[in-house]
Amino acid sequence: MIGSLLKGIKDWYAPPAYRPRLPPDEVSRQYRGYRWRAMESTFIGYASFYLVRNNLGIVAKDVEGTLLYSKSMIGDILAITAISYGIAKFLMGSLSDRSDPRKFMATGLLLSAILNFAFGGTESYYVHLVLWSMNGFVQGMGWPPCGRVMGHWFSESERGYTFSIWNTSHNLGGAIAGVLAAEAVSRFGGWQYAFYVPGAIAAVGAIYLFVRLRDTPQSVGLPPIEEYRNDYPANQSPDDLERELSTRELFVDKVLANKFVWLLAFANFFAYITRYSMLDWGPTYLREIKGADISQAAWAISGLELAGIPSTIFLGWISDKLGGRRGMVAALSMIPIVVAFAAIPFVPPGYLWVDVCLLGVVGFFIYPVINLIVIAALDVVSKKAIGTAAGFIGLFGYIGRTVQAKGFGWGVDTYTESYSKLTAWNGVLAVIVVSGIISAVLLALTWNVRTRE
Repeated sequence: MIGSLLKGIKDWYAPPAYRPRLPPDEVSRQYRGYRWRAMESTFIGYASFYLVRNNLGIVAKDVEGTLLYSKSMIGDILAITAISYGIAKFLMGSLSDRSDPRKFMATGLLLSAILNFAFGGTESYYVHLVLWSMNGFVQGMGWPPCGRVMGHWFSESERGYTFSIWNTSHNLGGAIAGVLAAEAVSRFGGWQYAFYVPGAIAAVGAIYLFVRLRDTPQSVGLPPIEEYRNDYPANQSPDDLERELSTRELFVDKVLANKFVWLLAFANFFAYITRYSMLDWGPTYLREIKGADISQAAWAISGLELAGIPSTIFLGWISDKLGGRRGMVAALSMIPIVVAFAAIPFVPPGYLWVDVCLLGVVGFFIYPVINLIVIAALDVVSKKAIGTAAGFIGLFGYIGRTVQAKGFGWGVDTYTESYSKLTAWNGVLAVIVVSGIISAVLLALTWNVRTRE
């Protein structure tokens, strides 16, 4: 009985069969529309995931005050979510490489919406731990199917530009998440609405994905993207490009045995500390040290997110023009991030606009780095293994987020008692600066890796 049920679930999520090839005039007419559809649906869908993922940080101080949670307890919730997401992104990556993204991604978004409603409906710390860890896990169903869709609908020579456009979806979603959560609390009068309102929107988004998203070009009767654009990667035959890989090929040959994947994974660990430090703890830091209110903190973090949109697209395009040298562009982008974080402690309270500008610099450069790390992984593996490779690299990233989420919360609590709150937060910023430097060095080791000469 259980075996039949599992087989039925597996069959339902399996990629759709290839359809007979459409006539040439139909191929020309439909291909552009389907490419737009792939970009549009994954963009809106992945942005929706962030509405039910980045909402806790904005109201962390309100949850802390209302439910009498310590910063260490808030850090536990953030940390367990990060590690569950990292593990899920790795596991779901391999599953998504062999699943229909339409059903896979829609399921993840719907489950995340349900868990947000449940989180807002309880006031128990241990239940919150369980619910937010489950939310982290189902959030792992968001990126991998997007990677599969984008890898199949956009070819290698345009990958830096098109992936970068798509990758700004999480900037938009993250920017809206903060403001949406803050506005929901302000309008309806309780921290719970920071989870109810985004949850309702995400549920609608799940329906949209199920209706709109499609798998590969072959699943709708179109030729592979490499054939359509006459854009074949070097040293790979057309047959190899479309062959589904075995579990051993996915995990061992394409990922674990690839030294560049390991370099990118460790660089991602430290890059995620710099990225999520301000998303998880930035609102609390700005409210406690710089005198911001909840609305000002939300808009500051939204500014960080929005600043990454033009730079992600531009630097992704630049990496294409440089022959696919993603590592070089990413390593150079880490330098202004380090400088900005080093400057933040020297800005006195009352000059919030300066903090906002410095956070804008961080957002402007950190998001291209995160984007280029993933594109570099796609370059050195293949489109058939992108979910697995991105999941592996993402696992390292979210271990980094786990370390900062728990470590920073514990550190601020501990060192505030021994020294002062200002000293504790300055220590956090020092760790962020060191992490940025290490990430830059690791990325520099991939400086000469390129997809084309």
